[in-house]
Amino acid sequence: MSYSGIGVSPGIAVGPIRRVTRTQLSEPVPASPRSVFKALDAVATDLEKRAESVALEVARDVLSAQAMIARDPALVEAIGARLLDDIEYPDVRSQITEAFAGFKEALAALGGYFAERVADLEEISDRLLAMLSGQEYEDVKLSEPSVIVALDLTPADTASLDLNFARALVVEKGGPTSHTAIVARGLGIPAIVGCVGIMDVPEGQIIMVDGREGLVLTNPSDGEIEARNTREESLRARASSVVGPGRLSDRTPISLLANAGNAQDAISAATVGAEGIGLFRTELLFLDRNDEPSVDEQVELYRSVFEAMAGRRVVVRTLDAGSDKPVPFINAIHEENPALGVRGWRLTRTADNVLDRQLDAIAAASRAVNADIWVMAPMIDVPSEAAEFAHRARARGLRRVGVMVETPASAILADKVLAEVDFASLGTNDLTQYVMAADRLDSRLSDLTSTWHPAVLRTIKMAASGAEALGRPIGVCGEAAANPQLAAIMIGLGVSSLSMAPSALAEVRGFLAQVDRATCVRAAEQVLAVSSADEAEGIALDLFGS
Repeated sequence: MSYSGIGVSPGIAVGPIRRVTRTQLSEPVPASPRSVFKALDAVATDLEKRAESVALEVARDVLSAQAMIARDPALVEAIGARLLDDIEYPDVRSQITEAFAGFKEALAALGGYFAERVADLEEISDRLLAMLSGQEYEDVKLSEPSVIVALDLTPADTASLDLNFARALVVEKGGPTSHTAIVARGLGIPAIVGCVGIMDVPEGQIIMVDGREGLVLTNPSDGEIEARNTREESLRARASSVVGPGRLSDRTPISLLANAGNAQDAISAATVGAEGIGLFRTELLFLDRNDEPSVDEQVELYRSVFEAMAGRRVVVRTLDAGSDKPVPFINAIHEENPALGVRGWRLTRTADNVLDRQLDAIAAASRAVNADIWVMAPMIDVPSEAAEFAHRARARGLRRVGVMVETPASAILADKVLAEVDFASLGTNDLTQYVMAADRLDSRLSDLTSTWHPAVLRTIKMAASGAEALGRPIGVCGEAAANPQLAAIMIGLGVSSLSMAPSALAEVRGFLAQVDRATCVRAAEQVLAVSSADEAEGIALDLFGS
């Protein structure tokens, strides 16, 4: 029997299931307000100590973020509002649950990345109640090599796994940006999220996990295991065999760039041979803050990334706040549908000076280093918006100005939008969800949120044709660039550069070195003619192999 989900960390693993469940407290939890706040402080302290003790940087960041949530004055105030001073409550479970519920509802309403932070609040709440009841909140303990299966895992659970025994992770909930997924990728073990039904498989059942395809097989045969392991080993060997700038087998150059959010990301990109940064996400400096970072703070971050990429291209995306990345001091108004609301460039309607100050900072940082700085705006829809952004950027001395193509409008009008700027980059994550009208982080809609869908590929072709007519370069900086076969299709559609997570570069570089442009174009023509994502992907696999 097989189960499918979203593969978030590649690799093959076989082993018995070790199911992880959390026992809910059934007995009353007596406490006074003072003891509640003392326990909450202890939870935060414990998370901070855990953050200091783990070696994995991304795990440290996740645990530190949870500790900050536990110390949030607003959370303390919400709990305090439900507890009267100097009263010993026979059971505080309902008061604590109600206090956390308000925060969870607010995050869930925002959707996307922030909806997935609800799990962080649930963990803090569980840890608080466990501490008040005198019970130990135990880590996942393993005594033999196992595949961890759970409804969901907390970040602390994932970060504390013993890698001598944890062969893979499979969870029923979560999306590709959940903390479970982020930490699993950092650990480098196969992982699948959004795997519906996996909790029905009994404890101890032998399963095979393919983290690349998002597939789980129960009772796999020796032949199935050997075939998938052979394929995985071949892909890894090919990836390590090709070095240098990206090229097709006919010597057609394809710029292979990396996505980054800070200097460490940029250093990692340089280490694996990225030709530059194709997407510098600047919003990471703005998230989870109640005030705007100063120009000096921004200059410091931007310069650190530029210096790590000295002599190479760095494509800076201006603030992409809103929707699944709301910023408290900007996105204060509740939106019924934030994905279609004020986000990206549209923030100039409500917070115009924020963009101006950011452009000032980017310009100042660029003057201090020897890097090729390009700047682009997200969520551009129409030519007038592109023209206005280009005017503002060029007025500050920024010479290479572009736009993100991530809405159907900008793709359809690409010949006019790109006439106002120097380049474009396809944000395939958002473009896919807008073309298909399906939330890309909702695992229930995974069949509709594939960039392989011909409707999405036709939209990309439209944008690429508009860019080609004007002689403008157009790249891809969404998740699609990290899929080798889909990257080849993008090249066939007219894309000239690909930007991805640094960890994906070697595999994409090795794959593209084995295909020529004519095959990419022929494959692109064929996938545009079919009617489903499965058909399109099947054609690519037939033509290119795995």
